[in-house]
Amino acid sequence: MNERTVLAGARVVLPSGVVDAGRVTIEGGRVAESAPHEAPTLDLSGHWIVPGFVDVHVHGGGGASFSSGDPEEALTAIRTHRAHGTTTMVASTVTGDLADLARQAAVLAELTQQGDLAGIHFEGPFISPHRCGAHQPELLRDPDPADVRKLVDAAHGAARMMTLAPELPGGLESVRLLVDHGVIAAVGHTDSTYEATLEAVDAGATVATHLFNAMPSLLHRAPGPVAALLEDERVTVELINDGTHLHASVLELAFARAGADRVAFITDAMGAAGMTDGMYPLGPMRVEVKDGVARIADGPTAGSIAGSTLTLDTAFKRAVTVDGLAVEDAVRALSTTPARLLGLADRVGSLEPGKDADLVVLDGSYDLVGVMRRGEWLVRPEVG
Repeated sequence: MNERTVLAGARVVLPSGVVDAGRVTIEGGRVAESAPHEAPTLDLSGHWIVPGFVDVHVHGGGGASFSSGDPEEALTAIRTHRAHGTTTMVASTVTGDLADLARQAAVLAELTQQGDLAGIHFEGPFISPHRCGAHQPELLRDPDPADVRKLVDAAHGAARMMTLAPELPGGLESVRLLVDHGVIAAVGHTDSTYEATLEAVDAGATVATHLFNAMPSLLHRAPGPVAALLEDERVTVELINDGTHLHASVLELAFARAGADRVAFITDAMGAAGMTDGMYPLGPMRVEVKDGVARIADGPTAGSIAGSTLTLDTAFKRAVTVDGLAVEDAVRALSTTPARLLGLADRVGSLEPGKDADLVVLDGSYDLVGVMRRGEWLVRPEVG
């Protein structure tokens, strides 16, 4: 879309707040300054326009996985989530041996260089065997800084984040190594104490991987990592808002303590996102999806929740209609905060002149009816 076009009449969510009967001008794939009224106009009265969603933690979708090592599978997953409003995403891997992860990283790095992805998130293998969740226990290892460096190097500059358990041998040193190489260090799948978690944050960790999940519960005499990560202003906390991973009151607690500027809604979606119930691969494991909930099908971790089948448009609608969040706060958690976390706030995450024309159109019930990425409609609103 190189010509100047105006989207008019919708309620537009801007950094300054909600503008009723707003106008968004698109030119050359970017949000532009206000256009003259004679520019081609699409009337979106009765709708919402919000920034494109940013997912910093997603494993796959559309029946495809980022861990397959197949670029066509990765593109299938990307297209699936784009159709649900995620215009920027980081591809997450699953625990495997280092050689396999390096091969996967090479494929995902190429897609990052092409602009299809915003980078790679290595989730495992440097996580706690006591909190492994849907990761194969026999493939886990301590975060030896030399091994951590191998994965960072294998990503050829595309490594954006790595989740590790900082209490393991080499954990703190690996956090420092990641920070030195410009990679976000995330605390997750951890059996850490409150004190050890604070040490990791002091060492440079800035993300809580799916807070509350795959870590010790919050206890009144042993607050563990949850309290440490929630209370520290340097930490952005991931939350999976699918109604399965978190009780609504727990999500409310996280927002009350951290605020929307420190919460990033994620999908943690595996290949079944956007698909029907059935059997799906997740790295080297088999996952059964029943009633939209993914669980490991067999082996020592059978029955464990295996990521989600969530898409971010569903997370947005739930945030507003079930959790009672203001639309502006939902936008921060799905777009603005994760964009800032990734260092991409100059390009995406809000609707401001000069930024990429990435946006989502929602109807009055908060259902997705349109998606634009870099000025091109991926899902065009059907309006009169």
